[in-house]
Amino acid sequence: MKNYLDFEKEIKALEQEVDDLKSPFGSEGISEVDTGKIKKTQSEINQKLEQIYSNLNSWQKTQVARHEDRPKANFYIKKIFSQFTLLSGDRYFGDDKSVIAGFGLIENKSVLIIGQEKGEDLNSRIERNFGMMRPEGYRKCIRLMKLADRFQIPVVSFIDTPGAYPGIGAEQRGQASAIANSIECCMSLTVPNISVIIGEGGSGGAIALASSNKVIMLENSIYSVISPEGCASILWRDPSKSLQAAEAMKLTAKDLLKLKIIDEVIPEPLGGAHRDPDSIAEDIKFSIIKNLKSFEKHTRDEIYDHRKTKFLQIGRDQGFSKSTNVNDGGLSYKESGLSKLKIHINKNKYIYGGVSLVIIAALITIIS
Repeated sequence: MKNYLDFEKEIKALEQEVDDLKSPFGSEGISEVDTGKIKKTQSEINQKLEQIYSNLNSWQKTQVARHEDRPKANFYIKKIFSQFTLLSGDRYFGDDKSVIAGFGLIENKSVLIIGQEKGEDLNSRIERNFGMMRPEGYRKCIRLMKLADRFQIPVVSFIDTPGAYPGIGAEQRGQASAIANSIECCMSLTVPNISVIIGEGGSGGAIALASSNKVIMLENSIYSVISPEGCASILWRDPSKSLQAAEAMKLTAKDLLKLKIIDEVIPEPLGGAHRDPDSIAEDIKFSIIKNLKSFEKHTRDEIYDHRKTKFLQIGRDQGFSKSTNVNDGGLSYKESGLSKLKIHINKNKYIYGGVSLVIIAALITIIS
């Protein structure tokens, strides 16, 4: 049974009409299938999908990112990688079912695969804790990322979580510390790590595994520090203002690419990834292979510096770079020429103002 969102009511009615037309059993018994009308209605469905999905607002994209039928990490792992070997446990407390982790092959190259998994039905969602990871999940990922780093195996992560699990048990077992250590581990890797946000990228639960050389988003996925409902509750004490919150948060792939927080956006099939899962899986596979190849000639230090510079550059003009001084192992801040000019003018604005007045006075004297 297909699931439809609030803004897909017209599409739902048309698709039900197509299903009825395809059935040979009408009200008067067996009848001939009207293929012409089916084609016409299907064409109308495609037009409606294009019209709706080309004009989605931020809140609607949030709904699409959370769609029940949207392909999950487990689907992509099975479709993209071969010889996947599941590894479990953090060697401290237990195994967290909300994250799938193990080694596999992509184009006969070994990679570590980490996938936040929400589950497909009610039972699996409860077992997977709706994709909300506990401390043992992050510690499992840290253990495997360090193992991959030791053997120079790239890391690929699939991000899909509303956030880390906020329960008291998770807090007692060191949730905040586990997230911080996971971010530190991702940033310290000397192998390429690529993160693909396939649905929700929520809060520290997502950034703990998305501190990567390349952060890629599907067109209708979201990536934010908090959910729109949570933001609306805090700012306006009104969860119904989720649309305003979503627009203000700039959580869509298009906005984040413009802000240079992510590196690439993968277009989705018409109507979202859930309408053609095999096609989007192929596109993700192509993107992963392309990005892994771009790091093949990089040394371990260059991969580490690339990631560090990428994150230090967010919100700045040029970011930071290694000092050219051999004796200085730190980072120096790089500014664009325009920024330097603005700072120089601002520092000497009174001098330039005085010079401007003198020039204007001189011009007036000459003209008069």
